[in-house]
Amino acid sequence: MSFHAMITRALLALAALASTTRPVGASTTVNGSGSTFAAPIMMRWASDFQKANKETKVNYQSVGSGAGVTQFLQNVTDFGASDMAMSDAEIAKADGNVILLPVTAGTIVLAYNVPGVEGLQLSRAAYVGIFLGTVTSWNDPAIASVNPGVKLPALPITVATRSDGSGTTGIFTAHLGAVSQDFTSKVGVGKSVTWPVGVAGKGNEGVTALIKQTPGSIGYVEYGYALNNKLAMASLENRAGNYIIPTIESGASTLASVNLPENFRAFITDPAGSGDYPIASFTWLLVRKNNPDPAKGAAIKEFITYGLTRGQSVAPELGYLTLPEPVVKRAQAALEAVK
Repeated sequence: MSFHAMITRALLALAALASTTRPVGASTTVNGSGSTFAAPIMMRWASDFQKANKETKVNYQSVGSGAGVTQFLQNVTDFGASDMAMSDAEIAKADGNVILLPVTAGTIVLAYNVPGVEGLQLSRAAYVGIFLGTVTSWNDPAIASVNPGVKLPALPITVATRSDGSGTTGIFTAHLGAVSQDFTSKVGVGKSVTWPVGVAGKGNEGVTALIKQTPGSIGYVEYGYALNNKLAMASLENRAGNYIIPTIESGASTLASVNLPENFRAFITDPAGSGDYPIASFTWLLVRKNNPDPAKGAAIKEFITYGLTRGQSVAPELGYLTLPEPVVKRAQAALEAVK
């Protein structure tokens, strides 16, 4: 081979290498979308992570779990976030190129706006009845009987629900279905259901806004949204018959009783512990095992590692539950499969 031919071949090889190697100092952008339930903590992680990793930008869009799964399956995003683990059918649509990782957890509360009423307790029969539309006034005997001494007004109940496909709705309806066969048969369980009563808002943000601006309203939202908006939250009767105030501690009690299977898909529909808050869930990130862009795959792993480690420290201040250490370790091990 002539010297000229050798030089030409070497130059071609270098050009090919350059076409597949990201330039030193080039930035990487990772796009995710999904759960409004987890949006505050996801956005906080994205901001904090970027401060320490200047060359990586993480964008997160709060569009709801249903849209998050859809956008991930359509390759619109690099990762999705859902409060309902993907179904077998959804995983099949990804041709198996997906891994589900629990990264945070939280509780769903019944936030209400009833002037002059504090410390409200709701029995299982009462809150199921409210969302079935059979308990329609705040002084209904189903509510009054478990709130002695509380002056309940003869005010119509306005129920606030979700208008979009929602993991929060999926978790909430799964709990109501576990409590009441009547609810299962009349409304059903899932990320989108047809509610028999009420007004609807988009996202946890929309439901929170409806409750704030509507006297006599009650709706289901993630604990952090209610806490940060200073909404009153009802104590709910749990499976053991105790009325549990929604707090970080009562949510952590629920989480501690969960045994995650190998695929991480666990649903906490009606926890049995005496101090367990009755409505809690993990949020899963949906991540491709094999990413077309290796640099992006590496950035995704770094971001999720941050969320599972340093990111857990901000969970309580935002109204989320810190993941148990065994769950963190298992999720980190599973993350190694991402390329």
